[in-house]
Amino acid sequence: MNKTLAAVAPGTWQPPLTAKMASVVERMARAGHPPLDQLTPEEAKASYEKGAGVLEVPKPDVARIEDFSIAARDGFEMPARLYAPSLAKLPVLVYFHGGGFTVGNIRTHDTLCRVLSHKSGCAVVSVDYRLAPAHKFPTASNDAWDAFAFIANEGARLGLDASRLAVGGDSAGGTLAAVCAILARDAGLPLALQMLIYPGTTAHQDTASHLRYADGPLLTKALIDYFFGQYVRTPADRDDWRFAPLLADDVDGVAPAWIGLAECDAVVDEGIAYADKLRAAGVAVDLEIYRGVIHEFLKMGRAIPEALQAQDDAARALKEALKP
Repeated sequence: MNKTLAAVAPGTWQPPLTAKMASVVERMARAGHPPLDQLTPEEAKASYEKGAGVLEVPKPDVARIEDFSIAARDGFEMPARLYAPSLAKLPVLVYFHGGGFTVGNIRTHDTLCRVLSHKSGCAVVSVDYRLAPAHKFPTASNDAWDAFAFIANEGARLGLDASRLAVGGDSAGGTLAAVCAILARDAGLPLALQMLIYPGTTAHQDTASHLRYADGPLLTKALIDYFFGQYVRTPADRDDWRFAPLLADDVDGVAPAWIGLAECDAVVDEGIAYADKLRAAGVAVDLEIYRGVIHEFLKMGRAIPEALQAQDDAARALKEALKP
C-alpha cells in the first residue's frame, strides 16, 4: 500500500486497501475538500450532506415512502421516514444514521435505507434524532430509544408488524442501535436482531486500531475528537454505557447481532470487542469483517464491491431474523 494514502504510526502495520478502495481514497485526497473537523458544525453538516451520495448506487424504487414524526420525551417532534417495498403489513427495521452524533440525517442515508428495504423485503424506519452541538449527550440516545419504543408499541398504526422488529445503524447510529437493544431487553420489548455496522462501543478510543488509523483514511483521530467534543458535556459522559456500550454491566439476553466491520478502520477493534462481549454472554453473533475497506464503505456501492456484498449480507440477516 502507498503510505501516502494513510500515515502509519510507529510500530504499527496497516492491512492493504483493496485496489478500488485505494483509488477512492486517492480521489478523495485529490478533491481537496477540507476535513470536517476543520469546519464549523453547521458547515460540517452541510459538507457531509453534499458528499453523502457521491459513491452510492442508484436509488432503488420502493412502493411506500412516508414522512412522519415521533414525539420525544420532551415533546420534540422527531422527523422519521418509512420505507416499504410493498403495501403489506411488514416487519420493520428501526434505523439510525451515522455521523459522529454531529452530522448526517435522513437524507444522507436515504439510498442506504431504500437498499436495505428493497433487498430484505422489510420496512425500514429512518430516524432523524437530534444532533450535537445543539443537543449533547444523552439526547441522541434518548431520542433513539423514544423512537424505537414508539415503533415497538405503536407500529401497527403505521401498518407495520411490530412483533417482528429489528434495530440497526452505522457508526454512531450503530452505537445507538446497541443501546436500544439493551434497553429493549430491560423493557421486555421483542427484538429479533441488532444490526451494527462499524459501531462505536468504547469510552476512550484507545484501541490498537485507533492508533493504527489515527491519520485515517477518512475517520481520523482529529475527526473523532471533533465529533465527540461536540457531543459530550463532560469527560464523565464517556464512561456512561449509553456512550460506550462495551461498558454495559451485562448484555445477557439481548437480541442476536449481525455486526459488519471494515478492516481498515479505527473502530474495527471495538466492534470485535463488542462481538466478543455479546458472545461471552451467550448472545448469537454473526460477525463479518470486510477486508481492505474503510469506515463508511457501506455507502460506496458505486465504486466498492465489498459495499454491495455487505448490503446483501445485512439484508439477508434481516430477512432471516424477521421471517414469520
